[in-house]
Amino acid sequence: MPVRTLFATNFYEADIGTPDLLEELEESCHLFAEEDGAGKAWSREHGYKGYTSYASLGDLPERDPAFYDLKKLLDKEVKAFAKACHFDLAKPLKLDSLWVNILKPGGTHSGHIHPHSIVSGTFYVAVPPGSGALKLEDPRLAMLMAAPGRTDDAPERLLPFVYAEPAAGRVFLWESWLRHEVMPHSGKGERISISFNYR
Repeated sequence: MPVRTLFATNFYEADIGTPDLLEELEESCHLFAEEDGAGKAWSREHGYKGYTSYASLGDLPERDPAFYDLKKLLDKEVKAFAKACHFDLAKPLKLDSLWVNILKPGGTHSGHIHPHSIVSGTFYVAVPPGSGALKLEDPRLAMLMAAPGRTDDAPERLLPFVYAEPAAGRVFLWESWLRHEVMPHSGKGERISISFNYR
C-alpha cells in the first residue's frame, strides 16, 4: 500500500540492572526516605503517596556510590538513544537531575511532561506485582478532534495510549516532551524507581 508512517515517537527500553546494584540502590533509597526531612515534607505537602527526593536532593550520584554506578549505566543508554533519534548535538547529553520515587500502594502520578530537558526516563529498582504501568500518550491527542477510535487489532504505533510494563533493573527512555503518567499502584509493597532528565 502507498502509505508511509510519519513523525515517529521513539521509546527506549533495556534491562541494565544487576542484582547487586538493585540491592544497593534499594537500601540507599530507603535510607534517603528515612533521613531526607525536606523530601518527606514536600511529599506530604504535594499529596505524594510515599516519598520522593524530587525537590530536595540534587546530588545523588555524588552522594552515594550506587547512584554513581547507575549514572554511568544511564549515560551509555542515553547516548545510544540519542543516536537512534538522530539528534544533532553540539555536545553529548549530560545528566541534569535524578531523583528517588518510593510509591506506596494506591499511589499514582498524573499525566505530565519534563520541560527544559531533552531525554527523560525512569529506572526501576523494585516492582511488586500490580504496581502499575507507565502510560504513554500520543502527543497529537489534543489535535485528533473527531478522529475515530482504533480497532482491536490496530498496531501499537497507531494507538492513542501505550502501556509500558516496568520490571526491576529495567530502564525506559523517551523524549522529554512526551506526556506520560504512572498508573495506580494496586499491588502490595513499595514500588521503587529512579527518574531522571538529560539535556
